[in-house]
Amino acid sequence: MTGPLTGLRIGLVTASASRLGGGVFEAVVAHTKMLRTLGCEPSIFALRDVHSETDKARFEGAPVHLADVLGPRQIGFAPELDRALQTARLDCLHLHGIWMYPSAAASRWAHRTGRPYFISPHGMLDGWITARGRWKKALARSVYERANWRRASALHALTSREATDIARESARQDSVVIPNAGPAPLAAGVREMPRPVCVYIGRIHRKKNLVALVRAWHAARRPADARLIVAGWGDDEAIAKLRAEIDAGDKTVDFVGPVFGEEKDKILRAARFVILPSHSEGLPMAMLEAWASGVPTIMTAECNLPEGFSAKAALECGYDAPAIATCLESALMLDWADWSQMSAASLKLARTRFSTEAVAECWANIYLNAAVGEAPQ
Repeated sequence: MTGPLTGLRIGLVTASASRLGGGVFEAVVAHTKMLRTLGCEPSIFALRDVHSETDKARFEGAPVHLADVLGPRQIGFAPELDRALQTARLDCLHLHGIWMYPSAAASRWAHRTGRPYFISPHGMLDGWITARGRWKKALARSVYERANWRRASALHALTSREATDIARESARQDSVVIPNAGPAPLAAGVREMPRPVCVYIGRIHRKKNLVALVRAWHAARRPADARLIVAGWGDDEAIAKLRAEIDAGDKTVDFVGPVFGEEKDKILRAARFVILPSHSEGLPMAMLEAWASGVPTIMTAECNLPEGFSAKAALECGYDAPAIATCLESALMLDWADWSQMSAASLKLARTRFSTEAVAECWANIYLNAAVGEAPQ
């Protein structure tokens, strides 16, 4: 495929090229597809994990270079990653996610080659994140992250709020702000209002606030046939806490584990709302996937998608169980006319602000300017 980036070789570096990477993985998959539409040759570089061999099929034939981790997974020390980058003959490198060894490897590549280099922290400089594991992050800052941030041609923020976080941590004021692109939206048309089903899709982690969500669901007044579906993956401890909260209720919450592809699409299409009462996000792909399916969302301000509230495609919930319960009650009381307006607003966002075409045009300009030595705009 030819396009404005035809012939350009761009490497995407990330800690996990599998479902274990959560929303960052989905963003890298989408970024890879977008780069192909622009005519360039993307390659992915990541740490090997238990799902990476299976999930590399998501990159649809783009080369995926996997490096074995030596020592603790949370550090991700992988000397093979350096060697793979050194021999890849890349024109440009783009790091997705920080705080692990891929940052050090990518930074060394940028220092050695002097070629364009971009960093997308994906919300990992958010205050909720930086307040946790302080000593580990302090060590990462001093050993490689500060130098890494300095060497980047630009740091990429998903939102203006994230640009503020990046400036606070890196002392750089020149972030480029480009949202993630969502999937292709459904064709326009009148939808019947789905049954009163709310869905959560994503990682099972304490920052997602799922225990409070389940408590809120059990406390809320809802239609007799209402159900909450929780789909996702996480560590054993987080899943055990979630299951305990589910089992304490009235059997209207289903934990279905991880879902992908057609199975995920089916769950989304059957949802009346997708919900994310999170304490911390970069720009959550689950919200973009919901809007592309014509499904309104319930979310916190920490999801960093104010466009959803202003367009009336989303309802803002709080963080504790009573506040979430109140929002759930209001959402499930909406009639077809009000819900269908929210559904239409969701699709409009997917077709405009978060469309692949709009985001691709922004990145094409950024990469082309970097290739000819101009400052990112």
